[in-house]
Amino acid sequence: MPSQRESRTAFTLVELLVVIAIIGILIALLLPAVQAAREAARRLQCTNHLKQLSLSLLMHEEVYGVFPSGGWGASWAPDVDSGTGIEQPGGWGYVILPFIEQESLYSLGAGGSTAEKMAANKTRITSPLDFWNCPSRRAAKNYPTTSNAWFYQNPIGSDTLTESIRNDYATNGGGQVLTFGIGPKSRAEVENGLYSFPSPSKNTGIISVRSQISIRDVTDGTSSTFLVGEKYVNPDRYFTGESYGDNQNPYMGDDRDSVRWTHLPPLRDTPGVNASYQFGSAHAGVLNMALCDGSVRSVSYDIEADVFYNLGHSSDGEVVEIDRQ
Repeated sequence: MPSQRESRTAFTLVELLVVIAIIGILIALLLPAVQAAREAARRLQCTNHLKQLSLSLLMHEEVYGVFPSGGWGASWAPDVDSGTGIEQPGGWGYVILPFIEQESLYSLGAGGSTAEKMAANKTRITSPLDFWNCPSRRAAKNYPTTSNAWFYQNPIGSDTLTESIRNDYATNGGGQVLTFGIGPKSRAEVENGLYSFPSPSKNTGIISVRSQISIRDVTDGTSSTFLVGEKYVNPDRYFTGESYGDNQNPYMGDDRDSVRWTHLPPLRDTPGVNASYQFGSAHAGVLNMALCDGSVRSVSYDIEADVFYNLGHSSDGEVVEIDRQ
């Protein structure tokens, strides 16, 4: 018969189950906190990306006297030998590359033949860079390029694309939608006066097709006007290349992929909802928006529609402020 002084050296089944249950409860309590901490870190990284982009846009304005042009249209890839002004068919994402420590990527193909520049554009368009993507939404890598329009896979000035990088940020096009489709069919059409771009006076924001807006034009104040922010994307199509406003790369000419408007309030990314003209994000409660003074603010999805509209208009005389976060 065992002595009463003998100690037990093993758990009973009931005790083991109790311990497992306690561990499960602790994990359930800690998991939301861990997820919240991870999302906070991702949102901070997204804020840093917007800071980089806003400062590069402002440096471009300081050097050239105007913010980058929006390019010629959705069918046009950049031309490395056409500078940064209205003769550049590519979009703002291309011309800021030298101001964001990507001079080598910017200058690929410079002075080369048409074939060499087309190959360089393909390389550029398929080279992932972290600052183009919000980590709460998707990783910086190449995604499929669909073929439901000829210029998605065969943009003017580039070799054929089956995949390309994506961007989660768009510049402020103002409170009035101004997009000009695919643009001219050739450079000769522009040079010979056979193609008419929309009047720059219709641009109420900062960047649009062939825009030339300077800081002086932002008469509502740099702290009261959006510069660049997160764009809305349908979560069902994050990775498919099937969403209008998210089926091309950040270097193409004027398009919903890289310019958005404030005529409608922002939205949180919502499955099944397509809203390719609006700003929005994958974050809960708020999206990140950078102002023309270079600061980045958190903007609630519940912001009043007229306030959001006015923040997109650079010179309507309706000056509004966003509290610093």
